[in-house]
Amino acid sequence: MISPGPMPLTVQDAEALLKDFICNDVISPISEEENAKIQQALLLLTHESDYQMLGICADSMAQALTTLKQYLKALEYSINVEDNPLESLEGAVYLKFNGRNQTFYLSSYLDKYRGVLISFQSTEEDGINGVYGHFPLDLFA
Repeated sequence: MISPGPMPLTVQDAEALLKDFICNDVISPISEEENAKIQQALLLLTHESDYQMLGICADSMAQALTTLKQYLKALEYSINVEDNPLESLEGAVYLKFNGRNQTFYLSSYLDKYRGVLISFQSTEEDGINGVYGHFPLDLFA
């Protein structure tokens, strides 16, 4: 007898899993299995929401851009980051991507947090609306 694979996540399961990442000061190491579950949950909420906003807190502009490209590819955005030149900044940065109008914002970042915040947005009142994170910078590497 073949055992069935893991049951697909429901929206409620995904939200419950991702709530563990709200306002974490430090991102603890996660296993490959946990990584896959987090990815699955993020992709489900991405498909169930109208658009997303990403906020990346990174040690450098290069790290932020690499992370943004990985997340955008995973979340099925077809935007080319290189087509949107950003002012070069030294040191830690905050890079925001607005999925609704596909714009970018970059600033220096002095706080201690590192990781990715994702805000899911829906036009419907009962749709997916929520902010989760910080997720690992290399979650989709």
